[in-house]
Parts: sequence; C-alpha cells; structure tokens
Amino acid sequence: MPELDDRRTEERRIRVAYAGRRCDDRYGWSSPAYVFMMHEVERRLLELLSRNGLSSLDGRSILEIGCGTGHWLREFVKWGARPRDVVGMDLLADRVDAAKARCAPGVRLFTGSAASLPLPDARFDVVAQFTVFTSILDPDLKRRVAAEMRRVAKPDGLMLWYDFSFDNPGNPDVRGIRATEIRKLFPGCSVTLRRVTLAPPVTRRVAPRSWLVCTLLDAIPLLRTHYLGLIRKREDDRQW
Repeated sequence: MPELDDRRTEERRIRVAYAGRRCDDRYGWSSPAYVFMMHEVERRLLELLSRNGLSSLDGRSILEIGCGTGHWLREFVKWGARPRDVVGMDLLADRVDAAKARCAPGVRLFTGSAASLPLPDARFDVVAQFTVFTSILDPDLKRRVAAEMRRVAKPDGLMLWYDFSFDNPGNPDVRGIRATEIRKLFPGCSVTLRRVTLAPPVTRRVAPRSWLVCTLLDAIPLLRTHYLGLIRKREDDRQW
C-alpha cells in the first residue's frame, strides 16, 4: 500500500529529526524568553477555554496528540482536569517515558501514530495539538492526523490548535501552516484563529532586558508568529 508506506516514511523522518534534539537552553524555564512565551500562551488558552464554557476542566476528557514530555498534560490537570481523564500520545517513545515520569499518576500515555489512534470515536471533550502539524511535511499525513482528531472528538467537543504560521529558515524539518491550510485540514468545521506569540527571535533578544517592552511588542499582531485556534465539528456561537 503506497499511502501506508509514504506515511511510515514520513514518520521515520520525524523520529530521526527529533531523536537528535535533546536539551536546548532556549526552551528551558531558566530562559526569560521561554517563560514570557509560555505564560502568554497559557493566558490566551485559559481565556479561550473560559469563553467556551470550560472555565473548569473537571470531568472533561482530554487528549493531546504529540504530547512530548507532557507539559500541557500537566497544565490541564493543574487547571482542574482529573488525571484519569487525561490522555497523551507521542510518536517518540523516549518523550512518552519522560512524560510518565513527570505527569500525575492516572494520566494515560502511549507511543503511537496520530494518524491511526487506537481510541474510540467521539471519545473526548477536548483534543489538542501544540506545534505538531508544522513538523509534518507530508500533506497526506497531515490530513490523516486532522481526520483522527475530528474522529475522536465528541460532536459537541472542541479541538485546540497552537502552531506557527511561518517557515523557519534555520530548520528544514518544519514548515509553517497558514490559516487557509488549517481550514482545509478540517472541512465542515468551524475554525476560529487568533495570532499569538511574539516572534521568538525578538522575544529572545528583548525579554532578558525588559518584559515591559516584550508586552508592548506583543500587542502588535504583525509581530506574532503563531495561531491559537478553536475548531468545532459544528457551528457554535461561543468562540472568542
């Protein structure tokens, strides 16, 4: 099956690309720029959830694809989700092992492909992805992962999107995704997007000197490089 072979080839490429990435000081909590960026995403994400009836995640079932070492899984629990209701998966086994060591007991984690989730239809209230799709260069694999997100989300559930919209000239293993492509990946869905995150090169230069200047620059939409998105299977008035 050529399509299956292509998918496996792309997943192998992703494994190789990310297996070589270990500790990077730019993405550590000792970095003022990283702290600034993460706090900004958390604030906007909490606002988004609250505006859509999820001011508390208690009793909500949540799946994150490409969960990495589990940062957002831990945040969901911190925001009220019960560990037993939180599920994370990643393509890389070592990332899942790290997440198991860091997440609360009860959080369920597994290694696998987001294009073929071993999970039932309409299972989750929230299905989230954070900077996963920009690491997938094959268009068909992107479509399959998006289709799986739609499949496992409840009819009245929501899908969360956070990813960058511009290419990174220094990283050939990623490719930015614009709003038109996001909407094509989720046909028949309501897609609401907002630009967030001050451009990381700017943040890394400014944050160690002044958070106030970073905050002022972050107010300029043209300097924001990511989309935070809310995706629903059906039209809904509650968005932003």
